[in-house]
Amino acid sequence: MLNINMEVGTLTMKVDETAEEYLDRIPMWARKKNSLEDIRKFLCEMGEPDEKMKIFHVAGTNGKGSVCAFLQSVLTEAGCRVGTFTSPHLTETRERFCINGEMVPEAAFEESCQAVRALSARMAEKGFCHPSYFEFLFYMAMDLFHKAGMDFVILETGLGGRLDTTNVIRHPLVSVITSISLDHTEYLGDTIERIASEKAGIIKKGVPVVFDGNDQEASEVIRNRAKELCAPFYEVDRQGYEITGYGDKGYEARFYSTKGSFLEVTVPSAAEYQVMNALLAFRTLEAAGLHRVLKLFIGAEQMKEGFLHMRWPARMEEALPGVFLDGAHNPGGIEAFVKAAAGLCRDRKRRAYLLFSAVSGKDHDKMIKKIAAALPLDQVAVAHIDSERGLNTEILLKEFQNVCGCGLNEFQSVEEAVLYMLQKKDEEHLLFCVGSLYLMGEIKTVLRRNGYD
Repeated sequence: MLNINMEVGTLTMKVDETAEEYLDRIPMWARKKNSLEDIRKFLCEMGEPDEKMKIFHVAGTNGKGSVCAFLQSVLTEAGCRVGTFTSPHLTETRERFCINGEMVPEAAFEESCQAVRALSARMAEKGFCHPSYFEFLFYMAMDLFHKAGMDFVILETGLGGRLDTTNVIRHPLVSVITSISLDHTEYLGDTIERIASEKAGIIKKGVPVVFDGNDQEASEVIRNRAKELCAPFYEVDRQGYEITGYGDKGYEARFYSTKGSFLEVTVPSAAEYQVMNALLAFRTLEAAGLHRVLKLFIGAEQMKEGFLHMRWPARMEEALPGVFLDGAHNPGGIEAFVKAAAGLCRDRKRRAYLLFSAVSGKDHDKMIKKIAAALPLDQVAVAHIDSERGLNTEILLKEFQNVCGCGLNEFQSVEEAVLYMLQKKDEEHLLFCVGSLYLMGEIKTVLRRNGYD
């Protein structure tokens, strides 16, 4: 608990205000973002903690969080202390800061917020802007992981790459770029090539880069940038793995190493796209040099256990039997979702119910058309997300009516929609909850509040 009153730029700390409450207020007024040069000066004021860290830096449109989670799980299984900074969170901000897969303790979270608030006050006196929301969280991550003495740190970019706050780090172990599709086009560009160029902005001179090579346009951009910076690159595509089975624990696959050997793994997911994300993590550890650079040997069994025990919520997560949550919220994410969901319906011989919502600024009409064309839908519910960006349910309802002849319902709260669909669900159907990650967070809160967790 923060028991002080202090002016920080234009924001006054309130007596007994928690870190969560303070952070929630930042976007209401801190509209300006410091430049990367300014952010480096903030880090200098902190003693440049990032320079003492072994960092994996991860960018991309889809799959960033999953790759981070696979890296975290394998390194933790190998006995390392691993700090992971990801975004967004689903139910509480602390989710963004994990040590060995667990949220940092509440006390450490509060203390770190207070430390960064004090840092912001000092920098404000020198004429710098108060950090934006994401920037503030980045400083907290650097503070938390430095104090906790991490062996490795995994940093996920927030938006883009080239101008992202996290791109102030200068010496990552490996730069990782996951699959790229059209998203945030108002900021990153309206073509795959332009977006790939922004993501490739994280590549550093001479630092290995691992990237998803399944899209030729994106791959060419990333490959060229790596060559310009003399960065060794590892292009990963579906030729790098072989699916050998599917069981209760997920996909069984064979990963081929760069040296010609292979590793048999189980990827704990109902979605094949997670196999590709796991392979990216596998190749990242190879690129880092497990023997030479990391001075770490990860045996085959540790590697297998790390992949098997990876957990990443709301990515084709089976939250309840026959109930799947997927935070797909752009065309690439929806394409991967419908492939996985259609496969589940086919394999389990079930039809589908759907709960959907989206926020403004997303191409929801195109997403809805893809879902309706791919899934055997019998019932759809649309819900309004509790956010100022939450889309009007009438818009979503009309878009489903245009392409779908099944039963349709609209709800003004996620809780009403979830409880209705859970009551309606039967043994003949799978229920897929898909759309914004805001929706996933609300669903998880509803399930917990109603005793389903």
